[in-house]
Amino acid sequence: MRRAAPLACVLAALAVAGCGGGGGGGSSVASSGPVTVQNTKVQVVGGGGEVASGFNPAAIYKRYSPGVVTVISVLPGSGGGLFGGGTSAEEALGSGFVLNGNGDIATNAHVVTTGQGGNIKRASQVFVQFPDRNRVPAKIVGDDPNADVALLQVSPAGLKLTPLPLGNSSNLVVGSPVAAIGSPFGEEQSLSVGVISAVNRSITSLTSFDINNAIQTDAAINHGNSGGPLLNGTGQVIGINSQIKSTGGGGEGVGFAVPVNTVRRSIDQLRRNGKVTYSYIGVSSVDLYPQLAKRLGIDARTGALVAKVEPGSPASKANLNAGTSTITFEGDSRIPKGGDAIVAVDGKPVHGSTDLGTLVASRDPGTKITLSVVNGHNHRNVTVTLAPRPASATP
Repeated sequence: MRRAAPLACVLAALAVAGCGGGGGGGSSVASSGPVTVQNTKVQVVGGGGEVASGFNPAAIYKRYSPGVVTVISVLPGSGGGLFGGGTSAEEALGSGFVLNGNGDIATNAHVVTTGQGGNIKRASQVFVQFPDRNRVPAKIVGDDPNADVALLQVSPAGLKLTPLPLGNSSNLVVGSPVAAIGSPFGEEQSLSVGVISAVNRSITSLTSFDINNAIQTDAAINHGNSGGPLLNGTGQVIGINSQIKSTGGGGEGVGFAVPVNTVRRSIDQLRRNGKVTYSYIGVSSVDLYPQLAKRLGIDARTGALVAKVEPGSPASKANLNAGTSTITFEGDSRIPKGGDAIVAVDGKPVHGSTDLGTLVASRDPGTKITLSVVNGHNHRNVTVTLAPRPASATP
């Protein structure tokens, strides 16, 4: 059975559980507590420039690894664990990276929270450890469980900060070289390299809604890499490493990163509001493709075929129709029959469910959108007023 799993290591009170059984992970977390930061001016180095053309992992690592940090979170309800001497605590260990000279740190939401959907709780304490061994407490400015992004802040006084430049994830090319830096199994400042294996993947968020446009890579990613940067050939961050797909729980060359354009949107809203809002229409859908459209008698080649409409949702209020029965086609026994196919949003083509999710998520709640809908040979336009996304998706 294949499964996608978050990448934060969870550490038991006196042992490293699921992170390789000790080694660097154990000694890293068990080292001395937060250092006292002197009231001196922050030193900002690097950040903004790019590594020379041509893929040079050594140069990327030398320039930007000082900006990659280890994030240690004490989970709610713990008895102190490694920091307080308790026996029932768990700590999550992941990675993160410096955004600017103000002490802003980006990481995954699942590194600093526990639970899913409406039961998500933040860590009671968070610490950030820098490569120069400074370890300081961090504040959770906000977390975005829908994108698995969190924004932390540390006091920059007395620290040497190396901001990592953010790139653009809208024009990625499969086969392009990438580098991942983080703390797999607690082994800090580890570098792995590979290529972009695929783009436009969908991975599941902490709310069970999809994170669209995720980046797939074969760069070695393991537990503890969560929240660390995926860098392109010039040293720009193109994603935050978040999940692996594995049969046994280890990295098997199928890792996924949240795209940096999604990260940037989350970070901007977390800075302004401490939270991120997403829109919702309330449909579950499956991909429509030419052969399936012909089988169902739908006058369209591609789109998002509505399989379910949530009661009381914007889609329900706009009278969108789900399939009334299912058929088996090309081995899939769950194909909805008789429902609407959404083929465009405000005139922008919808080629499948991922496109629909991306176009809806890019609008703010309260916005009115026009859906181009096909049912059989009947074409119509439907106006939908978007609602705020609920805390978790219906299974």
